Amino acid sequence: MENKQFKVILIGAGSRGIIYTNLMAKLPEKFKVVGVAEPTKATREYIRETHNIPTENCFTTWKDILNVPKFADIAIIATMDRMHTEPCLKALELGYDLLLEKPVAPTAEECAMIYKKAKECGRKIVVCHVLRYTPFFRTLKKLITDGTLGDIVNIEHIEGVGNEHQSHSFVRGNWGNADRSTFMLLQKCCHDIDILQWLLDKKCEKVQSFGSTMHFRRENAPEGSPERCIDGCPVSETCPYNAMKLYYDAKGNHWFRCAATSTPAGKDTDAEVLKALHNTQYGKCVYKCDNNVVDHQTVNMQFEGGTLVTLTMSAFAMGGRRLRIMGTKGDLIANMRKPAKEAFYFYDFQTRKADYLDIDYSNIGDSIVDGHGGGDSGIILDLYKYLTGELEAKDVSEIKISAENHLIVFAAEDSRLNSTVVDVEDYYKKYDLI
Repeated sequence: MENKQFKVILIGAGSRGIIYTNLMAKLPEKFKVVGVAEPTKATREYIRETHNIPTENCFTTWKDILNVPKFADIAIIATMDRMHTEPCLKALELGYDLLLEKPVAPTAEECAMIYKKAKECGRKIVVCHVLRYTPFFRTLKKLITDGTLGDIVNIEHIEGVGNEHQSHSFVRGNWGNADRSTFMLLQKCCHDIDILQWLLDKKCEKVQSFGSTMHFRRENAPEGSPERCIDGCPVSETCPYNAMKLYYDAKGNHWFRCAATSTPAGKDTDAEVLKALHNTQYGKCVYKCDNNVVDHQTVNMQFEGGTLVTLTMSAFAMGGRRLRIMGTKGDLIANMRKPAKEAFYFYDFQTRKADYLDIDYSNIGDSIVDGHGGGDSGIILDLYKYLTGELEAKDVSEIKISAENHLIVFAAEDSRLNSTVVDVEDYYKKYDLI
């Protein structure tokens, strides 16, 4: 399959779909985007123009694009979380291989269903756990597999969502209400559960979790605050969540502005932003939205061999991921926000010395400043290698291991809701993943 160019259709042209297809456009010898399904006209037209797609290959819904004979090799499924299952199943039946945005599906049943359908149809699915493809985590994986830390005894992993990110995506935005999307641990931290299992390469045996919506609640709204920031708030100058500052004044913050206006970058005009602040949740007081996902959560995991792992997810952080990995040979502090030369600080038990490890990301892949720390471009390259046979399923975030790791997430949420310790193997048996 050397030098094969794969034809691609995009189902769901939101920010993730745009990022993946833009990266593919930089690799024309490997990929050609030939079709799109997206209900929002502005983003559908952006994809059409960017990739020179014939008008007849542009559709409004996933049903429309999958109701015609198969005309590509790969389907990117980047719809909203609750809309993954049906297009996945249909695309697999038509013979498409998939690049599937995480989370795989909103329920454990559907995750297992998609895996089983892929197996039945003999198709390949790569799930977008992009952290695996970052130079940071690939370096961390190598340090573990090389034995630098010895046997891993404990991991403390912090997913600092960031207070502004939480307010934008998980309070005002598309993922703030679990009834419309999915619960917080699934949508945000299936990344992290997956990366922890991948780093250890062990099975998770038991899981326990705690968490709640502590701060972003109506009773915490400042006295006298209106329903919308644009209507004049008595604490507008000091509130870190003032929508006028975050969306209107921050002209260069296309991530926030484009999400609020449902437009591609460059189309997020001030007029469109003002319209959104008057008419959508992006303009509401952050304490008066309909959000119900947690803003902080911990997950305790026991892996085979006795390794204990704690994941802490919190909105109340600067943003970024940090880990402390304690092994029988030393203690490693890793910080994804740091530049390469300062990202890994290691105390060696034998030498009794602590210092930064001399790491050069240029020897590993993409720059740490790329999308998701280089993971976005990394997964596109590995998708190609997987489909051409250069990589095997064990080398990528393929559907079986992703479905299993998703079930750890569902088990953790059950623990949070029911105050129990959950046996993960029971979950695997329940959904026939053993």
